[in-house]
Amino acid sequence: MRLEGGISGKSQETATIGLKNSLFAVCIYDKNTLIGMGRVIGDGEAFFQVVDIVVKPSYQGKGLGKMVMKEIMNYLDQNTYPGSYVSLIADDPANKLYEQFEFRYTYPGSHGMCRMY
Repeated sequence: MRLEGGISGKSQETATIGLKNSLFAVCIYDKNTLIGMGRVIGDGEAFFQVVDIVVKPSYQGKGLGKMVMKEIMNYLDQNTYPGSYVSLIADDPANKLYEQFEFRYTYPGSHGMCRMY
């Protein structure tokens, strides 16, 4: 699903461990076919990260990404605390989706960084 939707692939083992340790996950199915997903990871108190937002290409443009984000935002609205930090990495054109949910760029106040293995 990740590769088909245009985001990086993960091994079966990595995906299994990651999914099991998610704070919250959303999956959308068309009958038995997974067509959209997203999840929240973090420590459950101070830090949360929105990850793995992806919709199968043949289903894109139908509001499913927005549906996934609405469920994630409902979770975050009910499970974050004053001072909680919610982050994500936005690739074009998904940044337009996240802006609809009040996510803003951190630059110039801070710089998003990563280290890939």
